[in-house]
Amino acid sequence: MIVPSDIEIARTAAMKPIMEIGSQIGIPAQSLVPYGHDKAKVSASFLRSLGARPEGKLILVTAINPTPAGEGKTTTTVGLGDGLNRIGKRAMICLREPSLGPCFGVKGGAAGGGYAQVVPMEDINLHFTGDFHAITAAHNLLAALIDNHIYWGNALDFDLRRIAWRRVVDMNDRALREIVGSLGGVSNGFPRETGFDITVASEVMAILCLAEDLADLEARLGAIIVGYRRDKTPIFARDLKADGAMAVLLKDAMQPNLVQTLENNPAFVHGGPFANIAHGCNSIVATKAALRLADFVVTEAGFGADLGAEKFFDIKCRKAGLRPAAAVVVATIRALKMNGGVAKADLGRENVDALRAGCVNLGRHIENIRKFGVPVIVAINHFSSDTDAEVRAIVDYANDQGVDAVLCRHWAQGSAGIVELAEKVTALANSCEADFRPLYGDDLSLMAKIETVAREIYRADGVTAEASVLEQLRAFEAQGYGGLPVCIAKTQYSFSSDPSLLGAPTGHSLPIREVRLSAGAGFVVAITGEIRTMPGLPRSPSAERIALNELGQIEGLF
Repeated sequence: MIVPSDIEIARTAAMKPIMEIGSQIGIPAQSLVPYGHDKAKVSASFLRSLGARPEGKLILVTAINPTPAGEGKTTTTVGLGDGLNRIGKRAMICLREPSLGPCFGVKGGAAGGGYAQVVPMEDINLHFTGDFHAITAAHNLLAALIDNHIYWGNALDFDLRRIAWRRVVDMNDRALREIVGSLGGVSNGFPRETGFDITVASEVMAILCLAEDLADLEARLGAIIVGYRRDKTPIFARDLKADGAMAVLLKDAMQPNLVQTLENNPAFVHGGPFANIAHGCNSIVATKAALRLADFVVTEAGFGADLGAEKFFDIKCRKAGLRPAAAVVVATIRALKMNGGVAKADLGRENVDALRAGCVNLGRHIENIRKFGVPVIVAINHFSSDTDAEVRAIVDYANDQGVDAVLCRHWAQGSAGIVELAEKVTALANSCEADFRPLYGDDLSLMAKIETVAREIYRADGVTAEASVLEQLRAFEAQGYGGLPVCIAKTQYSFSSDPSLLGAPTGHSLPIREVRLSAGAGFVVAITGEIRTMPGLPRSPSAERIALNELGQIEGLF
């Protein structure tokens, strides 16, 4: 069966008017703010009216560690949402918004694929409703206010060596990682070293995704630490009177975006922090609204379960009081063979032995999710090169681990190809009450929390850190931030900090090279290895192949 490209499928989608999609889940037309005919924001007043409704069941879709062979986590999230609706369940999906950086870089967008997509795909993957632009503007407004305050006398006594707030842009641009600003003379301010991060790494992005409402948003924005005085006492965004103006810029961005799947089922696509350098989950506002509008809500967490699922459980669920009912781990035969040592060029050939060897990666993710008290099932995302013997090997392996594994063909067949998984997820979520619990308690020290994640999730023997990092962690605790969870910035390709160590490595250590306090978001970021908060473009970026055709349609996006 030849399946057209993602963009060709999306272009021929029979979309319903967005008001009709809203009515399917009980959102009246007057509570939607339309952005054209096919996307809309949900009004804050309607969101407030949902507070007393009972909540549906929350299903997390996560995955094995990503490889160049592909896993299809977002595609499976969309497919499962469609599948649940197909079997008569009232279901919604909640996704993150894509960043322009990966779209024009190498990774691609995040709207699903094949016949399991959210649409309008081109809009979602590009400017969408302007949320990322609003976040970028709010972030850089704060940066401008810092430099302006210093220019006009520095009444707050900023130590120019300890300004913690950089600027952001939603693009991969390595040239901006480290810069010197305010050059050009007295009228341009005081020169100092600074730099840019990508917008999805901004604390403002994390705040928007973790805030409960506009009041909480403004309070969190005010709690951002922007720098320190010479006596090392912190200076907050509220000290600059920046929180009100930043909240104004983010007022509309706080409202969830309603779109639809190819099968005209409702989806919230809202917020988008990176999963390896941030917490990698869509907004709490969207997730909680969906839980009160549907009986089942399918959401995803970025990259493999060692990053996405851990942060979903330990940060998002902890902060929002969410209790997931079940988790789905997505795997492909191709990716597991790569974890078993097969080169990408040879993945199309049957190799059951390599597949079995690579299944240790899947097994470790299954074990890890169980540590949070959440029941789990495996989704095998089907590729045409998969053989019956290879499928049987994964099913047998999963069964040996005490879980079901289901072959899913949603990419090629839409909801019809994922009915079995939808039925088994429903049964799993309904059969037992999940005993969800975070991995660690709030009362542990920050270093002990990092060590717990490293030991329990990554299977590291220990954590290494310079004395300056340990001193900084103790300073955070002395300032009253010791109760915060940790957000570890680590490569997505391995359980270790070395992306070349596939499978289920042991005997490694986790090197912490820097820690950052995200006081407004409410977590401490521990940066490992070579992870950067401003990615670079590859040798041949996707941008080289994206253009408009003679009909004015986008080509090359996928």
